Amino acid sequence: IALAQAPATATASGTPTDAAPAKELRYTDDYRISVNHDADSDGEIVFGVTPKGGTPVDVKVPIRKGTSENDVAGAIKKAFVDQLGTKDYNIEMEDGENVIIERSMGTKDISLLLVSSSVKGVTVKVHRD
Repeated sequence: IALAQAPATATASGTPTDAAPAKELRYTDDYRISVNHDADSDGEIVFGVTPKGGTPVDVKVPIRKGTSENDVAGAIKKAFVDQLGTKDYNIEMEDGENVIIERSMGTKDISLLLVSSSVKGVTVKVHRD
């Protein structure tokens, strides 16, 4: 799993924050997605996942206005489970507002980026662990 830049953040204002295209992705096996604040608007959070040597996949997470930070994190976890599956990834919650994504043994490292967020009020950060 890898980041191509410093940790990406979607601003609390809900202004979409797009990750700049990177010439070279960095890969690792373990990420933490942290969520702060409740949703002040409907919107969508989009993550980009690229397995090393593989095809990029967008993970899209719809969020409704009024969703708590813990429930936003839960929606992120559910979207990763539904859209990536659990064969190659261990996806779990930590402390209610964090989602941990680890590759399974024998699976290639991945790059994980926050591509955009149109959800006002919510701050999302992607960290390499």
